[in-house]
Amino acid sequence: MPYVLPDVGCWPESSHILRKNRWEVGGSLSRRRPLACVVLSEATAGSIRVPTTKFSVSVQFMSAELAFNRNADVDYGVAEEVAPGVRRVVANNPGPYTFLGTNTYIVGTDEVVIIDPGPADDGHLDAIARATRGQRVSHIFITHSHRDHCDGALPLQRRLGGEIVAYGPTGTQRGAIVPGLGDGFVDTAFEPDIPASDGDTIKGRGFALDVLHMPGHAPDHLCFALIGQRTVFTGDHVMGWNTTVIAPPEGSMADFLASLERLAERHDKVFFPGHGGRIQTPRRVVRAYMTHRIWREQTILACIDEGVSTIPRIVARLYGGLDTDLKVAAALSVLAHLEFLIARGLVAAEGATEGLSAFYVRAASGSGAAASS
Repeated sequence: MPYVLPDVGCWPESSHILRKNRWEVGGSLSRRRPLACVVLSEATAGSIRVPTTKFSVSVQFMSAELAFNRNADVDYGVAEEVAPGVRRVVANNPGPYTFLGTNTYIVGTDEVVIIDPGPADDGHLDAIARATRGQRVSHIFITHSHRDHCDGALPLQRRLGGEIVAYGPTGTQRGAIVPGLGDGFVDTAFEPDIPASDGDTIKGRGFALDVLHMPGHAPDHLCFALIGQRTVFTGDHVMGWNTTVIAPPEGSMADFLASLERLAERHDKVFFPGHGGRIQTPRRVVRAYMTHRIWREQTILACIDEGVSTIPRIVARLYGGLDTDLKVAAALSVLAHLEFLIARGLVAAEGATEGLSAFYVRAASGSGAAASS
């Protein structure tokens, strides 16, 4: 029997996702395994910033997890051509959040742009310098100011030149609400030479890239679309090897889902992520990401309904087999979902509201909405 999710609730983007991705009531949200989702019913709900739709889904799982591609061979220090005019150099900084390492991309031929120079590692910077010998570096693009992507920017600029392009300061709180983590993984002082905004186009000899502001993982997160190639460099927004970490306060589930929706509207043929291998079916993967988040939200609501009402207990219930190193990320993801549920009036926090120690219950309005569906 399929696992029936009782109510998605007043999800601000739900009606748009259904319409823009051609998902109809009674139709298949994803016809490919491991997920198969069917919208069972639809009912009009109230408005939260934008018109919303409340609907129920039936999900039959071959697996509770997305199908990831973790098969990748990496030759550190070698510039590998991954597409015409695009080379990749992988930094030797593997880890639970970076997979095999940060991908640095070199786009162009005689004149090049470097996307995400990675950590300030001399060996990695040497490899980029070797790969661009005899070429002019016009720009250094930064997808976001997490240190595994941006720390190499200034040392690389001192070696090779090029203007640093990034979103710039956001004026919002950065870092994660976890003791010992804080904002250490973010360069809060990072400022580019050229602040980039959504819709900007950066051109060089032989290439042009559109700037896509895609907040969610980080408020300053940018993706870069290679014009004429249906290719997007997605940073940490979409990765083929794992789900993206959404770590409040700088991470926002609402922003993340809205950014995914924008990507789902595009007709790209390949994504090159900040970690892991290429994504050959971009729209399918983006839709799977969105479907996964709907499902994860419902499992969190089911926990709350069963009295599993704190983040540590929810993590133990939903992520029991996860590596210990990744359970902090799981806790932050649950917090991001809960913040999104609270913003929509479906869940309320009781007791301490700082960090991960609050108790969560169904809000009166949320319980009523679920009961009426």
